[in-house]
Amino acid sequence: MHELMKDVATHRVIAILRTKDASALVEIAEALWQGGIKLVEVTMTVPDALEVIRACVKAHGEKIVVGAGTVLDPETARAAVDAGARFIVSPVTDVEVIDASHQCGAMVLPGAMTPNEIYQAWKLGADAVKVFSARAGGPGFLKDIKGPLPDIPLVPTAGVDLANAADFIRAGALAVGLGSQLVTAEMIEERRFEEITAKASQLVKSVQEAAGS
Repeated sequence: MHELMKDVATHRVIAILRTKDASALVEIAEALWQGGIKLVEVTMTVPDALEVIRACVKAHGEKIVVGAGTVLDPETARAAVDAGARFIVSPVTDVEVIDASHQCGAMVLPGAMTPNEIYQAWKLGADAVKVFSARAGGPGFLKDIKGPLPDIPLVPTAGVDLANAADFIRAGALAVGLGSQLVTAEMIEERRFEEITAKASQLVKSVQEAAGS
């Protein structure tokens, strides 16, 4: 098990930052940290994503774990780790991305949906499996998957929001990933950092309560 899995299991939330306005992301990461979120994923769809990762690591590397998302090939995985990313997330399962991430010392969460895909991702070396899209099945689907596959750590994304995040945790998720449901485009554009902190705090509280129940 990768050492970062302990952080994921402890903090339970990965904030996914996906926006065309990269200039605000370092401040957003700070606002999320103020709300209790310690794991931040910068997707490679962000303009100059590698530079954003470097900036986030430089500004917050001692208190926030920064990762890279939407990674589709091993070259991007290596470049992201070189920029400071400590975990790699992909919407798909690609063995070359998994291997490259591990060779660089990063934790890797490939994406999968069906029981067969989830199991194959685990067999190929996933540290945890990103269940994508969680909107398709909801917490009930995740609970069903955990029945026959109890040892595979699952992190649902897409379809997770403040109202149902705790339900996913109670269904057996190791952690949850939230993007626009946590940080909207309007919040970024208007620099509403206090509101981001408040939403992050609300989310962390509900998830931690669910994890302890």
